[in-house]
Amino acid sequence: MKILILCTGNSCRSQMAEGFLKSFDSSLDVFSAGTDPANQVNPNTIIVMKEIGIDITMNTPKSVIQFLNKNFDYVITVCGGAKETCPVFLGKVRERRHIGFDDPAEAAGSKHEILAVYRRIRDEIKDQFYEFYKLKLKIR
Repeated sequence: MKILILCTGNSCRSQMAEGFLKSFDSSLDVFSAGTDPANQVNPNTIIVMKEIGIDITMNTPKSVIQFLNKNFDYVITVCGGAKETCPVFLGKVRERRHIGFDDPAEAAGSKHEILAVYRRIRDEIKDQFYEFYKLKLKIR
């Protein structure tokens, strides 16, 4: 099962979703990419994922361009920007989905308040992607 998760910067939400799907089932072939990739994974994303035992420190943002000719069972956008600017995939894609979340990178306030937003989004991503996993991916 090959899955590509798309966001704009590939630095927060798509990285979290990739980490969760891999943690649910190591047999899944999961990738994430961005339509306009950032230079690095957002440090707050790394912090909140590490808090729950998922280490994404070695992840790097990737461009969706490198995946356009590949075949995927699912291509999932997790932010509105990626949904609107999602390129045409030349490879075979069985199903496209959109599972949207707020952008934690837009959080403002103290470090504590900002991390609280990242944790909320992290937990929403975990819940939504676990439901997706149970309904669509889990071999019964």
